Amino acid sequence: MGKLIVIEGLDGSGKSTQLELLREKLPDAHFITFPQYDSDSGRIISSYLSGLYNEQDPSVSAYSASIMYAVDRYTSFRTYWGALYSSDRPVISARYVSSNAVYQMTKLDRDKWDGYLEWLCDLEYLKLGMPRPDKTVFLDMPTDVSQKLLLKRYGGDESRKDIHERDTAYLERCRDAAMFAAEKYGWSIIPCSESGEPRSIADINSELMNAVKELL
Repeated sequence: MGKLIVIEGLDGSGKSTQLELLREKLPDAHFITFPQYDSDSGRIISSYLSGLYNEQDPSVSAYSASIMYAVDRYTSFRTYWGALYSSDRPVISARYVSSNAVYQMTKLDRDKWDGYLEWLCDLEYLKLGMPRPDKTVFLDMPTDVSQKLLLKRYGGDESRKDIHERDTAYLERCRDAAMFAAEKYGWSIIPCSESGEPRSIADINSELMNAVKELL
């Protein structure tokens, strides 16, 4: 099998920008992004993010939402990039199973995080047969800095943020969850800000390229 590298990070951390730069520098790699919003499974996720399901109980939502995202990854793997992964060329993904750990686990009390991660890994890697990443890199952009970048992305229109992007307290918890999962699974962490301001895109990309090259 090939190599799978995951680029993870909170909303506004610059994943898309960094992925495009990697695409230019690593022309032999395959690149994928999750969720696959244009697919049937991705449209379900769009409905969830718009607040359609109005799930008030986090002990349910953490698992139901995780399954939606897991199905999106599974269908994409089986119909598209599974064949690419079997080749000698590496696959680099923006978001993956790690996104459930970052965004869904945090809905649960901290004493349930280990149990959730066990459930998640069993569901996706064992039950669904998804490949485990060879390396996960977390782009660590503090929430206050990422909110400024998100607002700039949306032209100053707060209403364009989805239910996760507009909840800053939730995003803070997501960062805590990411640090928890990073320590547990040995993710590489790249700091993306300095003195309350984002680091330059070039500096972050240089560090990211070094992390990727360690595997390739």
